Amino acid sequence: MAFVPGLTLARRYHDEVLAPILRRRCPDLRYAAGRLDAGSELLGLDTVRSTDHDWGPRAQVFVGAADAGRIPHVHAALDTDLPAEFLGWPTRFAGDDARLGVADPAGARHGVSVAELGGWWRERLGFDPAAGVDVEDWLATPTQRLAEVTSGAVFHDGLDGALAARRAALAWYPDDVWRHVLAAGWTRVAQSEHLPGRCAEVGDDVGSRVVTAGLARDLMRLGLLLRRRWPPYDKWLGTVFARLPGAAPVVDALVDALGPGDWTGRQRGLVRALEALAGWTDETGLAAPVRARARRFHRRPFLVLDAGRVAAALRAAITDPALRGRPLLGAVDQYLHNVDVLTDARQVRRLAGALRPDAPGAR
Repeated sequence: MAFVPGLTLARRYHDEVLAPILRRRCPDLRYAAGRLDAGSELLGLDTVRSTDHDWGPRAQVFVGAADAGRIPHVHAALDTDLPAEFLGWPTRFAGDDARLGVADPAGARHGVSVAELGGWWRERLGFDPAAGVDVEDWLATPTQRLAEVTSGAVFHDGLDGALAARRAALAWYPDDVWRHVLAAGWTRVAQSEHLPGRCAEVGDDVGSRVVTAGLARDLMRLGLLLRRRWPPYDKWLGTVFARLPGAAPVVDALVDALGPGDWTGRQRGLVRALEALAGWTDETGLAAPVRARARRFHRRPFLVLDAGRVAAALRAAITDPALRGRPLLGAVDQYLHNVDVLTDARQVRRLAGALRPDAPGAR
């Protein structure tokens, strides 16, 4: 069967299958529908390869709090009336991935979930953006989650625009939070940018490459943040970064930094990437321009950007005194890289909360 991008498939599934079922079986139900949960298709990056597991006609149906008690009835109607396939794709999935839908007695489940709107957001993010998004919410939410819920697609918003309003509330960081997160990213760079040269100097070429790769990851994430794009998880980080306006010279520089050459070639590529992203930072207008260029690390024979000065400029421009005084840890996925934690809103918020300046034992 011909490949259909997942969001296109999902929209047609809603329009041609789900909406008629809901009109027929639940004619007075007010609902919203879309695809916001997970999958490469939310970023428009699914391919034929994506179809080999947990892929097919899927959608989410959201109801308001007043209709939460009707969810079992809606589930039952869908379970009964959904076709076995749509456009040649099976509509039920084998396995035990609960995110895909509702289990049935035969051990397969359809790819349509039904949830109360506010409850779904609290489960997904740990808070409901309809009630506002504060600093702690922003810093405790992984950017992959923000990419998912603000990308994807809305097919129907019959809850007075409540679904679209929540997505809009998460479109981008407030400027002070953005400054803090960028400053934290540049702080990470400052902590490591001198290490590839030192590793190479003592003959540890593998170590030098490993540290350079870590810097490349941090720089790609910084670049996405500077261009107001939520960084996705690692599978798609390079792909999405390479599509940014003006990214091509940085990609070329990182290819040189990560390539097979010796340390001197690696350093040239890394310096070009560092200087380019320092320039992107100046272009945001979020802080006084630093116009940073590479310089020697103390009297050692290798170059660094001295990225702490970029972080300092951003921090100095934060207008909220409480946020300006926080340690430059940034958002949770800047200091945590564990999938099991980052995909569990309760765990990730508990961990982020423990690092708040006012948390018990903090200093």
